[in-house]
Amino acid sequence: MTLPADPLQLATLPYPSAADVAPPAPRRAGTALAWGIAAGLFTLYAALAIRDQQRMLTGGFDLGIFDEAVRAYAHGHLPYVSLKGAHFDLLGDHFSPIWITLAPVYWLFPSVYTLLLAQALLMAVAAVPLVLWAARAVGLRTAAIVGGCYGLSWGIASAAGFDVHEVAFAVPLLAFSGAALGQRRWRAAAAWGLPLLAVKEDLGFTLAAIGLYIAACGARRLGLATAVIGALGSVLEIEVLIPAFSPGGTYTYTSSFSRVSAGGLVALPRILVHLITPQTKVITLMSLLVCTGFLALRSPITLLVLPTLAWRFLSTDQVYWGTGYQYSAVLMPIVFAGLVHALTLLRAGGHREARTIAGSGLATCLVATALLVPDGPLWGLTAAATWHTDPRIAAARHVIAMVPSGATVAAGNQLVPQLTDRDTVMLLDTTTPSRRPGWVLIDTENPGDFPLRGGQQTQIVAQLEGEGYHTVADQAGYVLLER
Repeated sequence: MTLPADPLQLATLPYPSAADVAPPAPRRAGTALAWGIAAGLFTLYAALAIRDQQRMLTGGFDLGIFDEAVRAYAHGHLPYVSLKGAHFDLLGDHFSPIWITLAPVYWLFPSVYTLLLAQALLMAVAAVPLVLWAARAVGLRTAAIVGGCYGLSWGIASAAGFDVHEVAFAVPLLAFSGAALGQRRWRAAAAWGLPLLAVKEDLGFTLAAIGLYIAACGARRLGLATAVIGALGSVLEIEVLIPAFSPGGTYTYTSSFSRVSAGGLVALPRILVHLITPQTKVITLMSLLVCTGFLALRSPITLLVLPTLAWRFLSTDQVYWGTGYQYSAVLMPIVFAGLVHALTLLRAGGHREARTIAGSGLATCLVATALLVPDGPLWGLTAAATWHTDPRIAAARHVIAMVPSGATVAAGNQLVPQLTDRDTVMLLDTTTPSRRPGWVLIDTENPGDFPLRGGQQTQIVAQLEGEGYHTVADQAGYVLLER
């Protein structure tokens, strides 16, 4: 069997059975491997998240924001988030009603740790469909490499090491959908993709890409319907639903794209240049491909990354261009589904170079993962400092315990997630004195805590004291004021 030169034609090849491409792996062995890897990854992600919270390395932006939202859902309310402003509905920022699925669990376990553990579980479970598919198609050894490299990939590690975000829900959905695409299970692929509309407003375009893939492979009616639902869903959320919930009646992030696209067709050359410059964007793209040993380029499934990369690279906000934070988490299940698909096609091709290409790609995958892990948050689990708690933390917890449940509190960014599961919390900033919270908690040894700058904290304290606030506690630099 000769592989076609056009990558898009690869999707139309008949899906080979495990017997055609590799020694068949016992079903139980594949299942045990998949869930074993998922359990190991969950342990890593959960340990990192828990220690970050215990060491007060998390932030109100973004862990506190989502904790307030889920807490509101758990009590039967819309996701009003005081950290974003008075009567601010989070659905007016990003359309992510998927958070409501955590409400029953949060009602039983009202803690920020519920969110942290849920994210760890979601990203770990995404390894299961990829490993199961690889075990059936190309053998247990390769499946173990796929699962391990996915779980330790820089995009997943960065998300695991930075609070919680709605994109965690998309990671397993894309993994299951990508695996279904590779196995030509079109209805399953579309079904797993549909909930993406409830995760974040841009992911409808990824669902549209899934639909176009399905249509290109022959299931035209299902594929086109999925594509239309995805595209129209994103447009509806961006143009109608988010503005309806937003206090300002607009979609806040439009301005970061309109400046690039202004000018219509005349601006096309500028837009194309903007997509690949500066070099940060090229580095992100190369980092994405190298973690699969560049084998993902052999699969059309990898094209599903284009909608996410397009909006990120078109934005004028530089934070979207790089490899940090949570922005690349949704790309990892796609490229690793592309990796498994490529390996399957190589094994099925039967030409002499297939084994060499596959082996070289997997070796590159392993080497790239090994080299990139030390630069990511997961490597912190090997540091002794991670397992040591600063004595100041005990003092902070003693002061925090003085704040009654149900109170209105203004606190610095790194103190916020310690309070959001029991109090109404606002971010300590220059507007705090005018908002007159019942309590104010300040870390005087961190005077530039977001969003403050040097000197502003002292000014705020003076204003509060002038408003009649008095000091309730002052321990190890943590100052608690009461109105």
